[in-house]
Amino acid sequence: MKLIAKLSMVAALVCAAACAQNSASSEPSALDVIMNRKSVRAYTEEPVTQAQVETILKAAMAAPTGMNMQPWRFVVVRDQAVKDVLAGPRGGMIAQAPVVIVVCGETSFMRRPFGAPEDAEAVETPNGNWTADCAAATENLLLAVEALGLGACWTACYPYEDRMTPTREVLGLPDNVSPYCIVPMGYPAGDDQPKDKWKPENIHYDKW
Repeated sequence: MKLIAKLSMVAALVCAAACAQNSASSEPSALDVIMNRKSVRAYTEEPVTQAQVETILKAAMAAPTGMNMQPWRFVVVRDQAVKDVLAGPRGGMIAQAPVVIVVCGETSFMRRPFGAPEDAEAVETPNGNWTADCAAATENLLLAVEALGLGACWTACYPYEDRMTPTREVLGLPDNVSPYCIVPMGYPAGDDQPKDKWKPENIHYDKW
């Protein structure tokens, strides 16, 4: 009986290890997430949790940034009246989404001029990297959305003043902060599929 019990225990341990391995292997890899990312424009009413939002924003803030300036700023919107203003005449997905994240960027900073003495007064300095940094953060954000089983869509705000102005006003953005894009998100209501964008003819080696 002791031998049977030991064999049963070994079998259970082997089964548990196999199940754990299968569970781990079923997790999508980083490449899977990248290749499966798609634009989702219709969402169910299932809410997006605060924990999910924070995970998504942590991923966004892990993006590369010029001179480590980290100019990105994020406004999380759940209020329907605000979403309606952000949607404007476009309506649709921005108004419908359970949560909307507006990616913004600080366009200037107060900083001491390069090479100036340490006691020099800080001056307002334009940040020419803010759009590139916000783009990198937005892509990270979208990949995190995909990894969590949610769907989202990158909708342009910058550089269109007819979109930027009402966004600034309804969000109460400071003068040195500009809206870059608006990302509605939620659980997909349909069966959206990623597009195959692989085009070898767009690749050049060593020179054009």
